[in-house]
Amino acid sequence: MTKQLRLLTLPFSWIYGLITAVRNKLYDAGLLKSATFDLPVICVGNLVVGGAGKTPVTEYLVALLKEYKIAVLSRGYGRETRGFIQADKYATAASIGDEPMQYYTKFDGVTVAVCEDRVEGIRRLKANHDLIILDDAFQHRRVRAGLNILLFEFSTLIRRQFLLPAGNLREYFSNYRRADMILVTKVPPASIAAQKKYCREKFDLRDGQTLSFSQISYHELRPVFNMNKEVHPVLSKDTTVFLLTGIANPIPLLDYLGPLSATLVHHRYGDHYQFSTGDIQQLLDAFHEHPAKEKIVITTEKDTQRLLGDSIRDLLVNLPLFYLPIKIEIQEEDKVTFDQKILNYVSSAAGNR
Repeated sequence: MTKQLRLLTLPFSWIYGLITAVRNKLYDAGLLKSATFDLPVICVGNLVVGGAGKTPVTEYLVALLKEYKIAVLSRGYGRETRGFIQADKYATAASIGDEPMQYYTKFDGVTVAVCEDRVEGIRRLKANHDLIILDDAFQHRRVRAGLNILLFEFSTLIRRQFLLPAGNLREYFSNYRRADMILVTKVPPASIAAQKKYCREKFDLRDGQTLSFSQISYHELRPVFNMNKEVHPVLSKDTTVFLLTGIANPIPLLDYLGPLSATLVHHRYGDHYQFSTGDIQQLLDAFHEHPAKEKIVITTEKDTQRLLGDSIRDLLVNLPLFYLPIKIEIQEEDKVTFDQKILNYVSSAAGNR
């Protein structure tokens, strides 16, 4: 957003900020009620709209807590349905959203459900599960989670931020104090100690509140179609990459792929964008018209979920189309504390149940 446009929208940010502040005060004072539950409930959220890495962090928790019967409950952003839906073999990104669809296809034995009303969603799930992970629910204060994990993307944390609509903050930065754990994500390999020190100084941690740092780990490319086929292409300086994204912040991905390829052609769309056949045809035309002998199309794992509809699949099925899996890695000096706090909470809350 340009400086001039930000100045024009600042009055609306002040109004928005006042509304969110009053709402939070009402919950803090107990005048608006938050529901609690007798099973472990972990909330993964952020203060900034999109791009903080909630999906890989949720997947990290699923792997860490695999000994438990887990349900992941999301709003299902971008879906074409409403109400409570539990994912099954008929689920699609259109019916439950791209992120829940990714969880469902990736984890056997984990229940995935969507519901705008998280209280209702938890009530439907609690009897048959040991714990519930709430994906993107830090602002859903009708639920009082037992453990709140709040994410901040490194690149946004080190620069000034504004409330919506002038910026991307959903509520005032000071509300990080509601969290039990703060995780700084997407820390670049080249970050220096001074930058991390600056990040730490942004937070006045209360007793028991922890701050950890993490980075993205990229894995081998996998085919979007014929996913069981063991094909892992290796990029080189002779490879032209056509990158298709519909995520909030593709910059870390561009930074990773750029040095690995000769040319990077980026077809960029907004977060959760519903690709049309026209969008895909543009990609196909550009791909076929490019003179490079070695060329490949890469997308993200989340975007893959929105490319599996019949009409789009038919256009893409013969293209060398791959997705790049990512994982979150907690930095070594923080990992033991980060993991143990989560394990201790779940063990204690499940034992008290």
